[in-house]
Amino acid sequence: MEYFIQQLINGLTLGSIYGLIAIGYTMVYGIIGMINFAHGDIFMLGAFIAMIVFLILVAMFTTIHVVFFLLVMMIVAMLTTSLWNWTIERAAYRPLRGSFRLAPLITAIGMSIFISNFVQVTQGPRNKPIPPMISSVYTIGGISISLKQIVIAVVTVTLLAVFWYIVNRTPLGRAQRACEQDRKMAALLGVDVDKTISITFIMGAALAAVAGTLFLMYYGVVAFSDGFVPGVKAFTAAVLGGIGSLPGAVLGGLLIGTIESLWSAYFSIDYKDVAAFSILAIVLIFLPSGLMGRPEVEKV
Repeated sequence: MEYFIQQLINGLTLGSIYGLIAIGYTMVYGIIGMINFAHGDIFMLGAFIAMIVFLILVAMFTTIHVVFFLLVMMIVAMLTTSLWNWTIERAAYRPLRGSFRLAPLITAIGMSIFISNFVQVTQGPRNKPIPPMISSVYTIGGISISLKQIVIAVVTVTLLAVFWYIVNRTPLGRAQRACEQDRKMAALLGVDVDKTISITFIMGAALAAVAGTLFLMYYGVVAFSDGFVPGVKAFTAAVLGGIGSLPGAVLGGLLIGTIESLWSAYFSIDYKDVAAFSILAIVLIFLPSGLMGRPEVEKV
């Protein structure tokens, strides 16, 4: 039983990271109906920026608390990735917004390849490790919970609450929901659609940067290829939870992470991805809109 609980905790920790990335997918899709396949690489870019900031801070300061390091890493990563995503939206996605559906999709895949290759050229193809940031571990009844896992859980819950409040209780959230329902009508009613979409891309990038920083803190290593697999799994989590639902995105991430961890613990680790995608297929057969998604209403 202790082993099961231990793997469950590990799975929820991994799933929290997937959930933060998935929120970016679900927000962008909810407003413009587009899957930003470069989002996983924005996550990877955020991890690399956090790594660079951490190494600079370690070289300059030796006695500052690790909380300061984490805050600075997150802030710089959020600002930088937000600027990247804003530029991508303005330069690559906005001109194709009114075109046929495949054009933005192909462009998103192209941006993903561009970011991945850019990081590979500038940082090299090898894994980039960092010294351990947090090493404290607490043992309760034979179950080990690291301080890193607690930090990831607290940050995920806090950001989910903050973004849920923004989307459901603020003027920006009302504008986002209006654009989600009907962009043309929202524009006629005075909503700045272009600005709302740009802010949504910025918010998604900021969340991906936080996820990248937490990923770096948890695993202590990052590579240029780390954007693809977590990005695909986060997209899967968004679909599983119900794309368009913020709590659904996090719930989907937690489920994917838990399935991976438990399958790796009790069965062959080589098939953990097969297990996760099989569960997704089964859920979508019975719940096509996901666990917390709303059925799509055809506009006439």
